[in-house]
Amino acid sequence: MKKFILIMVLTVSTAMVSALAANYTYSTPEQFKLDGKQVEANGEKLLFILDLSNSMNEKLGSKTKLQIALNTMKETLPLIPKNTAVGLRVYGHKTGFTPKQSCTASQLIAPILPDNTQNIYSKLNALNAVGWTPITYSLKQAAFLDFADTQSKKRIILISDGGENCDESPCDFVIELQKHRDDIQIDVIALAIGDRDANNQLKCVALVTSGKFYNANTAAELKNSLQDSLNLQKEVQGVIINH
Repeated sequence: MKKFILIMVLTVSTAMVSALAANYTYSTPEQFKLDGKQVEANGEKLLFILDLSNSMNEKLGSKTKLQIALNTMKETLPLIPKNTAVGLRVYGHKTGFTPKQSCTASQLIAPILPDNTQNIYSKLNALNAVGWTPITYSLKQAAFLDFADTQSKKRIILISDGGENCDESPCDFVIELQKHRDDIQIDVIALAIGDRDANNQLKCVALVTSGKFYNANTAAELKNSLQDSLNLQKEVQGVIINH
């Protein structure tokens, strides 16, 4: 009897999550306390979604795509204003014994908070690229969980070196998402993707959400694309001129 009751509870909970996912909302405070400091958010929430699939171990020049992506993020994170709420989600950071496990390997490793870039920075060195490419699942998690509230401006910067390989379509998902909410803009940086279909899928994700799409085939192009997405070009140029 106890075993039967447990199964029923789990079934109901799963059904409830599925039914409420699209409308799940929660309120967040306008101020956050970090390391004894009170930091006020500026109303925008920014989420990086980083590809850690196995293909990120391929060389692009003298370094792997993963090394280039991590180095670029390390250079860029300190330039983000402290009052911007920013977080990091990764996918492909682990493998599973079944396709289902590999296709749900997505994790918010740094919650979206202001003055959070140092926390994200500290986690980058521990990242490894080993898994698949569950882009659609990651976007669903970002939309329904990471960005559950519908009050603030939200933006995703997706860095990927390949297209979806988990029998889903990120393009179809964002088209459907736009029918219910249009508060999420997605910028996509395609890192040395040679597959036309994969490129088109990712381009669709950006265009449907009024985001920007970048093709980055070198470390320099990735850096420029990321800084342009963050509207940091003027600030970076100013620093260079002053030196």
